[in-house]
Amino acid sequence: MLYNPDFNCTEFGTIKNTAGSNNFVLSVKTWIERTGAIGIRSKAGRYGGTYAHRDIAYHFGMWISPKFQLLLVKEYQRLKTEEQRLLGWSAKRELSKINYRIHTDAIKQNLIPMEVTPMQASIIYANEADVLNVAMFGMTAKQWREANPEQKGNIRDYATINELICLSNMENLNAVFIEQNMTQRERLVKLNQIAIHQMSILESGDNQNRELLK
Repeated sequence: MLYNPDFNCTEFGTIKNTAGSNNFVLSVKTWIERTGAIGIRSKAGRYGGTYAHRDIAYHFGMWISPKFQLLLVKEYQRLKTEEQRLLGWSAKRELSKINYRIHTDAIKQNLIPMEVTPMQASIIYANEADVLNVAMFGMTAKQWREANPEQKGNIRDYATINELICLSNMENLNAVFIEQNMTQRERLVKLNQIAIHQMSILESGDNQNRELLK
């Protein structure tokens, strides 16, 4: 069987064939002894009872109560919907990390002087992250937090898939621009032009796909 290779299928067949008779009785103890079942057990005594694996308990509950079956199905559907939502959020965050290493390595190699403190280095990294934020969203991370004090996380947590794809591409391009010794102002203007161009293409493609689905 699926989870119990030692399950006695022959005995199970015998029990199944006699289960419809009027005098059929089968205790949990007998079921375990005859079939070698491991998903259910019975304990005698003051704190005893019958305990089963949740899969078996669900099936038993659905057998005795149609209402329980409906509630279980609805809850399963709700959990699957929530799972898809969480997976979508995770995918968005992973997209934003695709070129992160390339971007930060370019900053480290070209913009951070030797023998700086970790605090100084973090300021440089944050400044470069805001170059991308301004090019994409028109504001820095600090400006977004000040404009959205009730929101948790950061500006990129609320970006769309298309925006994160564009940001990922921009991180890679910014790394190239840094290695070409372009000034921050030049890079910001160039990246903003790229963001506008790429977003227009991505959004246009989405609109076409929606039309095809109608």
